Amino acid sequence: MMGTCAIKVRPQTAGGPRTSRRRPGETGIAPMAAFVALLLAFTLGGCATIQRDAAIDVPDPGRLPSAQKAVSVAGLRPCNDGAANTLHIDPSQPVNILVHGCNGSTGRFHALAEVLAFHGQQSACLAYNDRDSLMVSSGQLARAVDSLAHYLDAPQITVIGHSMGGLVARKALVADRPEPVRNTQIDLRLVTVSAPFSGIAAARMCAAPALRVATLGLNDLLCWLVSGDNWYEITSASDFIQKPGSLAAQVSRHLKVVTDERGACRRRSDTGRCIESDTIFSLAEQRHPPVTRAALTTDVEVVAGHVEIVGESGVTPHKLIDVFQREGIVRATPPERQSAFQALLAQLYGQ
Repeated sequence: MMGTCAIKVRPQTAGGPRTSRRRPGETGIAPMAAFVALLLAFTLGGCATIQRDAAIDVPDPGRLPSAQKAVSVAGLRPCNDGAANTLHIDPSQPVNILVHGCNGSTGRFHALAEVLAFHGQQSACLAYNDRDSLMVSSGQLARAVDSLAHYLDAPQITVIGHSMGGLVARKALVADRPEPVRNTQIDLRLVTVSAPFSGIAAARMCAAPALRVATLGLNDLLCWLVSGDNWYEITSASDFIQKPGSLAAQVSRHLKVVTDERGACRRRSDTGRCIESDTIFSLAEQRHPPVTRAALTTDVEVVAGHVEIVGESGVTPHKLIDVFQREGIVRATPPERQSAFQALLAQLYGQ
């Protein structure tokens, strides 16, 4: 399972990694050393294991619209880890679709869904296998958006993706994909948070031709064992990264939250020493010119760790909520409701 710390790997020289000719009787020590380095770098970096939000009974649901219709949409579930697949929605109101990153689940954003509910906004979560091809997962999301829109009176849908979920979210909403969102009446907004649009640096050796030859293809197998069917798509050399595509006509904006994670720490010892880093993706990994400079895209930089930005037990995502409210993704909290909202945050995130 991928962790949250990345080790340093010596940068490749121009033209790819060096290889040496074997002499008779020599073993492939250099290729195997690179192979082990790949294992360590890719396993320890590129994906954060995030605690799932526990289901919490919220005594004050805020202004959530009354659920007037029960619907079943393939790929979408309530934002919890329960067995129920049925969504209860008010068809007259917009819906948010939350997309977790790797090592996540539909319950990952239970707390964020409750934050939205407090402000009268309804949510659903994408249930997908994060080891599938990103094209498969994004196709699942595109179909879910189309299906959900069928149940809404005037469909307004915001798709919010974190980390690798941001890659899935954006690819689902581009025009030039095999199965694009077909409903032309949907008003779509895209929000991505800490998404590695330039590819995951820790996976770069998976795309190194010389290493693939030197290890007789074993590194391909290793990369697949670690990441699954998306192992090549997440590298900077893949068409998935190099050809991100243009957003579909239905998308009115893309809010792109970039996190400056340098020096971020997720857990410290009693003496204050960092024992678990919260640095996963660099600014360079999150900024890819074809994505960042695309029309309708707003790039907002926040100094925050990879997990800190979305919150977990003991960590309230104040910075993300501030950005979302400033950018109109989450409605403003009425002054007379501020005390109740702070109490809710304390209950949801354990502070």
